[in-house]
Amino acid sequence: MKSYIHEMLRRKDLLYYLVKSGLKAEHRNSYLGYFWWLLDPLLNVMVYYFLVIIILGRGDDHPNYPLFLVVGLVAWRWVSTSINSSSKSILRYSSIINQVSLPKALFPISFTLTQLFNFAFGLVVIAIFLAVYGIMPDWHIVYLPMIILIQLVFQLTLGLILGYITIFVRDLENVLTYVTRVFFYASPIIWVGGRLPEEYSFFVDYNPIAILVTSYRDVLIDHQVPNLIGLAIIFALSVILGVVMIRHYSKNEHKIIKAL
Repeated sequence: MKSYIHEMLRRKDLLYYLVKSGLKAEHRNSYLGYFWWLLDPLLNVMVYYFLVIIILGRGDDHPNYPLFLVVGLVAWRWVSTSINSSSKSILRYSSIINQVSLPKALFPISFTLTQLFNFAFGLVVIAIFLAVYGIMPDWHIVYLPMIILIQLVFQLTLGLILGYITIFVRDLENVLTYVTRVFFYASPIIWVGGRLPEEYSFFVDYNPIAILVTSYRDVLIDHQVPNLIGLAIIFALSVILGVVMIRHYSKNEHKIIKAL
């Protein structure tokens, strides 16, 4: 495993290239280019605001519902795009992998890091909404880098797991569409937490995505300490599973090549 990690570090130029090419490929043929990274969260907010406020007549549980909505959607978008891209990462570069000996774990990692830059643009949109609603960050903002780091580690591990499984179970790509949809509606992204009946509260209490989304709102909107215990558990499990997956990649590189 140590030699595998050393090889990954030695190939950091490849990781840089993969991230850079991924960023360029995001909106290569679009007229607005990277402006879509700012426009996409805004359009999502408009769509769900129309659905929840205008059509369903909900959202009055939170005084600044559009701000509540944009924080949830930006955090969720990083999760969903990372899952979708990293799960297909190794298959996408199968032609290169079959010709050159490379650490396969670099590919799902690169796609997750690419979406980190996308998320950074989403933070700009959140900052705009905070300014519009006159909410200035206080000292609780110091927790923000920690939450971002925990989400990054969580998604790197998830990407490694999904990227590996998808090689052998190609149908997983279709299944993930429905799994991510379930997590979207099971997390307080477009609805305010605390509205679920008691018997279904575990969907939020033990849902890592719900914990992450709520933590962003705690820090940015409500100016309070996030769920540190929940975040610590997510981080610890992500690190442990991440190490296990790196070890698994190092021992099963030949199986990946054979499956491709």
